[in-house]
Amino acid sequence: MFVVRNFGNKNSKKTFPCKFYLIIYMNRIKIKNALTFKPGKEVTICGWVRSFRANRFVAMNDGSCLANIQVVIDYENLPETVLNEISVGAAISVKGIIEESQGRGQSIEIAANEIKVIGTANPEEVEKTILQPKKHNLETLREQAHLRFRTNLFGAIFRIRHHLAYAVHKYFNDNGYFYLHTPIITGSDAEGAGEMFKVTTLKPEGNLDPENDFFGKETHLTVSGQLEAELGALALGQVYTFGPTFRAENSNTTRHLAEFWMIEPEIAFGDLNDNISLAEDCLKYLVNYALKNCMEDLTFLKEREEKEDLQRPKNLRSELNLLERLNFVSDNDFIKISYTEAIKILINSKENKKKKFKYLVEWGIDLQSEHEKFLVEKHFKKPVVIFDYPKGVKAFYMRENDDDKTVAAMDVLFPGIGEIVGGSQREERYDVLLKKSKEFNIPQEHIWWYLETRKFGTVPHAGFGLGFERLIMFITGMQNIRDVIPFPRTPKNAEF
Repeated sequence: MFVVRNFGNKNSKKTFPCKFYLIIYMNRIKIKNALTFKPGKEVTICGWVRSFRANRFVAMNDGSCLANIQVVIDYENLPETVLNEISVGAAISVKGIIEESQGRGQSIEIAANEIKVIGTANPEEVEKTILQPKKHNLETLREQAHLRFRTNLFGAIFRIRHHLAYAVHKYFNDNGYFYLHTPIITGSDAEGAGEMFKVTTLKPEGNLDPENDFFGKETHLTVSGQLEAELGALALGQVYTFGPTFRAENSNTTRHLAEFWMIEPEIAFGDLNDNISLAEDCLKYLVNYALKNCMEDLTFLKEREEKEDLQRPKNLRSELNLLERLNFVSDNDFIKISYTEAIKILINSKENKKKKFKYLVEWGIDLQSEHEKFLVEKHFKKPVVIFDYPKGVKAFYMRENDDDKTVAAMDVLFPGIGEIVGGSQREERYDVLLKKSKEFNIPQEHIWWYLETRKFGTVPHAGFGLGFERLIMFITGMQNIRDVIPFPRTPKNAEF
């Protein structure tokens, strides 16, 4: 059972936690909390052995923080059967007294009075895994994703991921948005791209008529919760979704996953400018939240990145370190320019004149990552919002501008990431939306309900999609999207 106890008064018990209380399960203290205690306090901690030296010193970690805690064993009075079972990877429980450490690297340690081995780890088997205390490359860590949580690197990444997921909900809740659960199985394609995973119960050797399928029609895994979120916003005012989405792209790049998480707010009675302001405010809030609540892990990741940079050619090294990049976003107003202005800047750039861009620059193209990188990191040296894109490169639901050439779309570009947010003012005019759905070859029977909302009290409204994994990539400095999601789903890979 859980007991909430005031450590200032051992006889005091409450039924609610606050900052002066710690939640204890079976009298266990998290290492994160134990490291803040003063010498003389008796504690019980549970965790996994990171290292064991001289039959005397155990480094333990329980995942609550980056730091290990050192346990000092009186091995002469410890049963040999217990001593022999303490090894790297083993799970143990330690009861002892916190003391000032005599060694370097830690201010306190635990003098163990009692040790229990909860789960053993065969040293010969450990040698074959990433649990052995040495440097492993990221590909090896991905191959052992069931164990990589126990490394310092992935412990830091997934603690940050937790804090950012919480921050997303806190931001929208505090700003009056309602959280909407949109369907994972859908009969419509929000993007019109056609790269979707099919959901079916039909067997290949049977009758493949969709009417015989489970839902009586062709269905897929969703690529976005946006269309359904619009329905919610047109009744509740402002909503957001935060859930898994799926793309069946046969892509093995460092920025693509088949399964990823999207944050998608929708606001009624809002236009493109409102949408841009919301995106900037939200992103700054999330970055600041990480800086305030994840500094230990961020500092570790910064130092790791700096060491990795030393192995790279100078031209590939980061100009700003991780913390500087985060403050770069936090401290600067985002630059807002139209797509047409962005194209002019690119055309007139030295890079373009010297033909250093791989992809042609001309009005009407969909900007490539090299173009986005130039605008953010070289030309403006600030986060950039580009708006009013050519309608031919954007989705059917984006509102047409009066020039009949562009739509009220916007992308937010970050250093090292490129596009991190994509959004638009939605097309609220029924006749225009109907025309565009036909132009994009989207069957009306798939989106009849979406079209119908434009008949009953239609209003200007807007929203965007923020890729959660891309956000985590930016905040952690990781270069591969497979390293910021617990179990990546990619072509030919659905392990774990």
